[in-house]
Amino acid sequence: MNSVILIPARYGSSRYPGKPLVELQGAKGSSKPLILRSVDAARRVAGISGVFVTTDDDRIADACTRYGVGVIMTSANCRNGTERCAEAVKQLHDADLVINFQGDALLTPPAFVEALIARMAQDADALVATPALRLRADEVRSLQSEESAGRVGGTTVVTDDQSRALYFSKRLIPHLPTGSLDGGSSPVRLHIGVYAYRPNALALYTESAPSELELLEGLEQLRFLAIGVPVAVVEVEPPPFALRELNNPEDVGPIEQALREAGLE
Repeated sequence: MNSVILIPARYGSSRYPGKPLVELQGAKGSSKPLILRSVDAARRVAGISGVFVTTDDDRIADACTRYGVGVIMTSANCRNGTERCAEAVKQLHDADLVINFQGDALLTPPAFVEALIARMAQDADALVATPALRLRADEVRSLQSEESAGRVGGTTVVTDDQSRALYFSKRLIPHLPTGSLDGGSSPVRLHIGVYAYRPNALALYTESAPSELELLEGLEQLRFLAIGVPVAVVEVEPPPFALRELNNPEDVGPIEQALREAGLE
């Protein structure tokens, strides 16, 4: 398959304006903007024919162009990364598979994306795929503490017996009865926000209005479920370092620590 990675990026983040251009130090102390570190992470994925940043902001585009990164300009009307990918794919030729690689998830292991590509190659009927990892009991307890404090600790997913998503939520799902966390593992799977789409799935997405649940949860992938497009969930193994995203200024220090732990310069 001709698989292309798109990295949606916007400058006007409500929680952290200018986030894609925030400088981050690597393992040996060199500094590089977040968006370029995300490009580096995407380029480590095997079997990819191209990596492009898609944005509506000239500042982001200029930073990428100077680094030799292909840029696809999209409109400012895109409400989320999936819509931005859907607009950008129209400017690509013969893409069989589009990977939405989050611009703030620079620590995403290449194996996560490679697992999605393999899943889509094995099943010609699969239209969308995304990864999830099973949490340990102590990690679930940490999420429960975050939820009790009124904070969102992550997105969780439940599936049917064919590993197709039944629902995604920023609440902790499924319900955990007494004793369900007594072992080392748990029934809870943390969703990782990377997606593989076939172009026709993106067309179906943009032809449909945002669903009520998508708006309530703030989760773009719920639109696929609302319009009857199945989402394959691929279970992946957690990496030996902390998976962190840059969402707030206070995330910079922990992410730089994770870069050092992962040996990423």
